[in-house]
Amino acid sequence: MRTTATVAVALLAAALAAGCATPRDPNCPADARELPLQALYGQWDARFDELPGTAVVQLGKHPEYAGVRGTITRRADSAATKTTVAQLAGDVDDEGALSIDESLDGRAISGVWSGTLQPGACGREFRGTWRDAATERTHPFVLRKTVAQEGKP
Repeated sequence: MRTTATVAVALLAAALAAGCATPRDPNCPADARELPLQALYGQWDARFDELPGTAVVQLGKHPEYAGVRGTITRRADSAATKTTVAQLAGDVDDEGALSIDESLDGRAISGVWSGTLQPGACGREFRGTWRDAATERTHPFVLRKTVAQEGKP
């Protein structure tokens, strides 16, 4: 009996060391390709490394294809800057990345997002890179779900 308990403790310790202490939640998608499109609908908080402040992203159903459309509102971080609103449109690509085009004027692309669903976030967090189309500078971003669209996950 003592040997069985010792073996069980050793197996548990090995699982903890390997990061396998808890099994993956079967209700959480492992990849954005497994995420229902409706899970992207709603309000998100966006933060960009090296850029001040936060932004609010609102996403909903795209009227023309299986994707999302919405807006990003970047709040003014001081009296010297103004709040800006840009349009967004995108989808989850074949590799499972969230790909979003951003436009300040509704015609030209001003920014490009590419992010991956974070493991264990149950569809509520993406991390990736945002590229400013004017300067080609890139900034890591974190996109976290704050409010689901009514009737959606």
